Amino acid sequence: MSNIVVLISGNGSNLQAIIDSVKNGAIEGRISAVISNRPGVYGLERAEKSDIPALTVDHTEFASRSDFEQALSQTIDQFQPDVLVLAGFMRILSSEFVQHYLGKMLNIHPSLLPKYPGLNTHRRVLENGDKEHGTSVHFVTAELDGGPIIAQRSIHVTADDTEESLQQKIQQQEHKLYPEVVGWLCNGRLQFKNGQAWLDNQIVSL
Repeated sequence: MSNIVVLISGNGSNLQAIIDSVKNGAIEGRISAVISNRPGVYGLERAEKSDIPALTVDHTEFASRSDFEQALSQTIDQFQPDVLVLAGFMRILSSEFVQHYLGKMLNIHPSLLPKYPGLNTHRRVLENGDKEHGTSVHFVTAELDGGPIIAQRSIHVTADDTEESLQQKIQQQEHKLYPEVVGWLCNGRLQFKNGQAWLDNQIVSL
C-alpha cells in the first residue's frame, strides 16, 4: 500500500478528489499526511474531516527559501512517502528539493502543457482566442511546469467563456484526471525513468 503525502496552499478541491478515490478503493494507497504552507486553509479541514494528519509549515516563518524547504522536507520525510502530490501548492521549489523527490512528485497544471506554464492560464487562453484548453499532470522536475507530461484532458472554449467558467470546467476535468494518475503511480503502472514518464512499460508521448 503506497504512502501518499499531499502538499496544498488553499481550498484543496483536488485533494478532496484524491481523498474520495482512496476511500472508494480507486487508489491503492493511503494519504498519510496533508501539509500546507499556509495556516488555516480549508484544505486542512478536509484532511481533518477524513482523519488524515493535517500539518502546517508556514513559509512566512522562515528567513529563506532553503530554511523553509529544509523544514518542509523534514516534515514530509517523517511519513516516508512513495508518492508526493502537489495539489494547488503555490510555492516554487528549488532544484535540490525536487531532486530529493524525483520520480515521486506529481503536479497538475491548468493548461495543455507545454502551452502556458506559470500563472493566469485561463486569461491567456482567452486573450489568444484559443479554441481548446485543458489540464496536464506531470512529474515535477527542476524546470517550472516542465517535467515529463503523463496525461492531459482537454475542453472546448466557447464564445461566452470567462476565466471563471474555464476554471470550473478545468477543475471538473482535474478531479477525474488527477486521482487516476495518482492511482497509476501507487500501483506501479507509472514510472519515471531516464527523465521520461513511462506508463505500462511504454514511454508516454502526447
